[in-house]
Amino acid sequence: MSTDYLKRILNSKVYDVAVESALELAPQISARINNKILLKREDTQPVFSFKLRGAYNKMANLSPADLKRGVIAASAGNHAQGVALSAKRLGCRAVIVMPVTTPQVKIAAVRHLGGEVVLMGDSFSDAYEHAKELEKKEKLTFVHPFDDPDVIAGQGTVGMEILRQHTGPIDAIFVAVGGGGLISGVAAYVKQLRPEIKIIGVQTVDSDAMVRSVKAGRRVTLHDVGLFSDGTAVKQVGAETFRLTSQYVDDFVLVDTDAICAGIKDVFQDTRSVLEPAGALALAGAKRYAAEHRWKGKTIVAITCGANMNFDRLRFVAERADVGEAREAVFALTLPEKRGSFLRLCEAVGNRSVTEFNYRISDAAKAHVFVGLQINSAAEPEKLANSFRKKGFPTLDLTGNEMAKTHLRYMVGGRSALAEHEMLFRFEFPERPGALIKFLGAMSPDWNISLFHYRNQGDDYGRILVGIQVPPADKKAFKGFLDGLGYPYWNESDNPAYQLFL
Repeated sequence: MSTDYLKRILNSKVYDVAVESALELAPQISARINNKILLKREDTQPVFSFKLRGAYNKMANLSPADLKRGVIAASAGNHAQGVALSAKRLGCRAVIVMPVTTPQVKIAAVRHLGGEVVLMGDSFSDAYEHAKELEKKEKLTFVHPFDDPDVIAGQGTVGMEILRQHTGPIDAIFVAVGGGGLISGVAAYVKQLRPEIKIIGVQTVDSDAMVRSVKAGRRVTLHDVGLFSDGTAVKQVGAETFRLTSQYVDDFVLVDTDAICAGIKDVFQDTRSVLEPAGALALAGAKRYAAEHRWKGKTIVAITCGANMNFDRLRFVAERADVGEAREAVFALTLPEKRGSFLRLCEAVGNRSVTEFNYRISDAAKAHVFVGLQINSAAEPEKLANSFRKKGFPTLDLTGNEMAKTHLRYMVGGRSALAEHEMLFRFEFPERPGALIKFLGAMSPDWNISLFHYRNQGDDYGRILVGIQVPPADKKAFKGFLDGLGYPYWNESDNPAYQLFL
């Protein structure tokens, strides 16, 4: 089977639509982390993603009769555009089933390429099920986004190009992992020709289906997936991609949203190109892995796999990039409510640049301050927190607190005596009309909303913080309400930042 993949990749028919993307040095990143970073620029493909390689190779290997009947795919993003472009080139019909939550810009891109868009369901899973129904009903050929040998082989041409473009030593290739198509193809090729090169998969901490599956020795299905890196937000990896990944991939690394945002900024500074979150995932992983393993002087390839970025999302990326690159630390400090306290705090901050400052009196004895400061290394937040404490200011380091960074910094206030039995939850709602109505309609009329914060981040989903007053006797019913919604949620009731500021 392995030799079969080598032949499949060498004979892939991707270059009718794809280009051999550049493998280029990232000089600023390389200098900063003391390793040679090479970016494999799949973000420069005609649809700004590697996905058209696998889609076209699958479709180009279909029989004339299958092509005449047409193809179908389920996707809300890059795979959809890859299938549509491939169908246009091959002169066949392409039906793309997309969730109703898909942003209009992506729908328009698929239609522009000649794809027939069918909107169905709230999630990729709903769209996938409907696509499978249409496949049987209309006798179309399903083009899977990752779990298909021809798709995997098409993506494997990325690995073939890397070895051809850089004949010198390569220590590791970092690959973003969603369903596993790209890493399976790259690993199946590279490991047979250059087995000394490490293949390292990168996933987000909240969408790590492949990592969990490899550890468990079987495919694991996640209940929820984080949506920031939407190109890799997969609940279950493919059967064939799991097999190949288990066989060939050396290691994995997990990164968070802040690290991805820092990676997007890094690539922009070196190339003036803007990647989507999944596109920067490999670089974020390479930086973390190199730091954790204290690598120096290594040659590292990071595949920048996509650039289909929603412009409105850049505000969020800019805000979080500095935290991900250890350039900003965020704290909650408590001040004694007495003369001169504010001045002493300013003296404790010293000459550091302040990125955020929110002050709220709590009671007659104390006040709370939410402050952001520019830093130069990941070790500084702990040192600063200890320094503040020594100077008499009780301090919480909130640099890694998702609720504080996403919501709290925009809504510092104080607790109301009316908020009895209040519980605090963070939700991710699909960004579409009716999502809030569904939430409110499912709530018991006996539960009161005591706090609500939403801020549009330019994503396909909304991040919402809600305080709900639930009588203790209703806890079981409330758990049923949460599970029945189908929205990812996090209980923040014990978050120390909530206790201080909200």
